[in-house]
Amino acid sequence: MSYQVLARKYRPQKFSEVIGQEHVTRTLKNAIEQGRTAHGYIFSGHRGIGKTTIARILAMALNCRSADKPVAEPCGICESCTEIRAGNAVDVIEIDAATNRGIDEIRELREAARYRPARDRFKIYILDEAHQITDAAFNALLKTLEEPPGHVIFMMATTQPEDIPQTIRSRCQHFSFRAVGFEQILGQLRDLMGREKIEAEEDALALVAEAGDGSMRDALSILDQAIASSSGKLTAEEVRNLIGSAPAAALEEVMEAVAQSSSEQVLRLVDRLISEGHSPVHFARQLVRFLRNVTVAKVAGTESSLLQISSDERRRVGRVAERFGEEDLARHFQIMLRTHAELGYRQEQRFHLELGLLKMAHAQRLVPLEELLGNVSGAPRATSKPAPVAEIKRPEASRPSAVSPFAADAARKNRSNPELSTESVTAVATAPAVVFGSSAPAAAPQRAPEPAPEPKIALAPEPASEADLRATVLQAIASSGQRMLLNMLEAGEWKVEGSELIIKVAPSPAVIDMSLSNDARRMITASASTALGRPIKLRVLPGGTAQAAPSTASASNGGGRSRAEQDPVVRRMKEKFGAEIARSVRVFREARNGIQYSGTHVAGQTAV
Repeated sequence: MSYQVLARKYRPQKFSEVIGQEHVTRTLKNAIEQGRTAHGYIFSGHRGIGKTTIARILAMALNCRSADKPVAEPCGICESCTEIRAGNAVDVIEIDAATNRGIDEIRELREAARYRPARDRFKIYILDEAHQITDAAFNALLKTLEEPPGHVIFMMATTQPEDIPQTIRSRCQHFSFRAVGFEQILGQLRDLMGREKIEAEEDALALVAEAGDGSMRDALSILDQAIASSSGKLTAEEVRNLIGSAPAAALEEVMEAVAQSSSEQVLRLVDRLISEGHSPVHFARQLVRFLRNVTVAKVAGTESSLLQISSDERRRVGRVAERFGEEDLARHFQIMLRTHAELGYRQEQRFHLELGLLKMAHAQRLVPLEELLGNVSGAPRATSKPAPVAEIKRPEASRPSAVSPFAADAARKNRSNPELSTESVTAVATAPAVVFGSSAPAAAPQRAPEPAPEPKIALAPEPASEADLRATVLQAIASSGQRMLLNMLEAGEWKVEGSELIIKVAPSPAVIDMSLSNDARRMITASASTALGRPIKLRVLPGGTAQAAPSTASASNGGGRSRAEQDPVVRRMKEKFGAEIARSVRVFREARNGIQYSGTHVAGQTAV
């Protein structure tokens, strides 16, 4: 007799011999015992996990002649079981749907199904690769599948159940098969090697089980080839050479080079692997699986059931996991997944593999943004006093002092306290540009700020207080030239809670999103973090209300409000956004034709 491959020689002949599909075999056995056998079944799942095998076992159980009715476990020795196992039973018809997929073949099947079985209880049709049947052929089968004769049972095996029309699936019982676990495949391989009386290293069988990738048939095919290639005892080195797998130590060496950010060592390892005949695609796939196992070991521990690997491999991934953090492993995992996907359609596969590994090595040098901000804000200063950001000269006593819009805003808030000065915001005539300065901290409302004796005022105090945060951030925005954002935040309500800077502004969320870009958000966050000496997050929320100006300011403004209402820009903003004039501040600027305008805050928006 000719040699029979292991996958056929040790093919299960009973439900109890099937491994990894207990949820399917248990349901089918119970259905037979209870007399609740369906007329149509769909078996779907990964290749080589027992779909067609279970279909044959079910056919034997239904037609077994060891009893007067279907049995839960076929005897395997009666005439019906023997013929079904050999594939020549007259009443069990196996059809390769990949080649018999047209409407004509299905019409013939439908006509033949009308006749009763020649000998057995049921006429059973097993359609392998059923997803390749055409839509027209499925439509021709619909009526027969919905109301079949009592003696007909259809069994369809497929790896792509989503390609089977829903009208067909709804008429059948669908069983989803699972991939066979690593330990189950390894145990089955040990048992078969014992039956074959062949010695094998445990690592060799583990490599075969891992290469099977959840498929029992694939693992047995690889084992068959490995036995034929070995001269005696099957070793891990022989299996590794057979399947083109790189040594596990090479994977650990690569990750060690990545941990050290050694680009030269990474390139030398790739050169060595290529020289030994390893495929870049296969090695990239190995590294992807290895990184997945390392990530799982880092997150869930080396003893987790999520790791379907041998004990030696568990120790190896545990050592590598200790060298990296979770974020680093996730980053490396993503890089290798992308590299492996690109290698499938690239010409120079070696170069792309080298590039992917170099990216991993360079990624080790990346520092999280939060850590950088913390280092910058917490770094020691070179001098005890920082260089002033900008300086303004104090004017003569007879002339009004120059006050920035930010200081004016703080002064307007302080005027709500009767003990503070009620002096209105003073105008600066023909100012060529806005000069930003810092006023006395608004957090000290008990007495009015006194003029400093020194002739110059430093605008970047050390250390910065929360009261100066507003002026510092607004100065940074003004320097960037974002006038709309400056006006919106200047009229907002500022508050620092823990590590968050919360600014409530009057405009709607749509206006906030339009004004606050990602670059502006990063600039504000960096300025606030530097000013307060700790990392700060920014939240800009709608719902803020502009504070009304005091009566003294209104009096000093004269007819500013009425002039603002006549301003065309203000009128357009009121028409478009439904804005209201909150306050009018006299800020004289040089304008065309010598006309002076008053700055007007319109519900958080400023029109000049």
